[in-house]
Amino acid sequence: MSEAVSVVDRVVTERGELVLRRCAEHLEIISNGVFLMDTRAGGSERLLVRESLKLVPPGARLLIGGLGVGFSLAEAAASQVPAEIVVVEIEPTLIDWHRDVLAPFSAHALDDPRVRVVNDDIVRWLGTTDEVFDAICLDVDNGPDWTVFQHNAALYDDHGLALLRERLSGGGVLAAWSASASPAYAARLA
Repeated sequence: MSEAVSVVDRVVTERGELVLRRCAEHLEIISNGVFLMDTRAGGSERLLVRESLKLVPPGARLLIGGLGVGFSLAEAAASQVPAEIVVVEIEPTLIDWHRDVLAPFSAHALDDPRVRVVNDDIVRWLGTTDEVFDAICLDVDNGPDWTVFQHNAALYDDHGLALLRERLSGGGVLAAWSASASPAYAARLA
């Protein structure tokens, strides 16, 4: 027996249709008919941030690429390590959902005074900002080998890595979430 699915919100953005739907107690985000993420788990997103924060000093500046359903941000806000948490999210609708229906999943972290949300494309923003971070946690699309939006592949190529390196402090940490192992990206990082 399948669970009933209902649409919570549906919008057309510059990148196409974005749908937030409810399936029992969980929420799902669908982009142009492609499943992006849901609120069922989140352990790996939390781990991405938790392990990164273990490697930086108290008072660190943290950049999270991608808001998603908020698991990464919730983990960062639960920690006393970061003095500032910057989240770069391209989709204004997703940011709005985190002020409302998705707020419980991001632990209402948009209300945390340490959190600043930048509504921009992360590759573009990285190329225009001069901000430096102690840790950068990327949770964009499904990782380097399966991008829902082709232009996001630029985040994981040599140019993208150069932009990320420029935004890291000396001894800074870069962590990237991926739906599966990515030997090519691991080799590029090395």
